[in-house]
Amino acid sequence: MTYPRESAFGPAADSVTPSPRFPSIERDTLDFWERDDTFRASIAQREGAEEWVFYDGPPFANGLPHYGHLLTGYAKDLFPRFQTMRGKKVDRVFGWDTHGCRPSSRR
Repeated sequence: MTYPRESAFGPAADSVTPSPRFPSIERDTLDFWERDDTFRASIAQREGAEEWVFYDGPPFANGLPHYGHLLTGYAKDLFPRFQTMRGKKVDRVFGWDTHGCRPSSRR
């Protein structure tokens, strides 16, 4: 099957790279985010918004790492991202433990 050289949105065949180099694209994106300070800017633009707090515990509170820890790692990433996309201010502070102690840098 051959694809049309143009679509309703313009010259589609000329604007799509047939074999993208995904590692290179990822490096370029990460470099841009670092130069732009995108992560800190996403938090700063929500100053004054409703805050959402996720108390992060130690990565392996009950022994050596195993497959069961994948679920908690998933949740520690997913829920703060979701709340950020809902417009809430989510400061990500690593180091809270199961005893309620805070890292010394935040006291």
